[in-house]
Amino acid sequence: MRTNPYNTMLRDFATLTDALNRNFAGYDFARNGGSANGNNDASNPETTRLPIDVWAGDEAYTITAYLPGVKPEEVEITFEGEELSIRGRFPQAQENAQFIKRELFHGAFERRLNFNVPVNADAIEATHEHGLLTLVVPKAEVVKPKQIKVIAK
Repeated sequence: MRTNPYNTMLRDFATLTDALNRNFAGYDFARNGGSANGNNDASNPETTRLPIDVWAGDEAYTITAYLPGVKPEEVEITFEGEELSIRGRFPQAQENAQFIKRELFHGAFERRLNFNVPVNADAIEATHEHGLLTLVVPKAEVVKPKQIKVIAK
């Protein structure tokens, strides 16, 4: 079996990146999914941007976000004007833990979305199941697609 030179180059680059991350203190945890500078205490006011998926259907927009370890009652979802906000906090790491690798984010998160089309804010539904938050934001009647039948004469 012949080795693909592109795969070899990627593997070598990943090895180099890992070595640099281990040997230099300037590793950017926040950029790589962890807390800024590995600092996870309450004095760290930094808030991360919650990653989400959004897709549009004929009747509604659907938004999903992974919230492992976050209790549903600790998630704050508000809709004001044209803006939907999702806020909360990922649980803190174990106290006095001897970490070998630390990449998971611990601390406050927030995400804001602006809708440029009318939505039915009173009918927004949020569910939380096995760490997956799902929001269904119904479109207002004025923006739903209308089927127009052609009549033969």
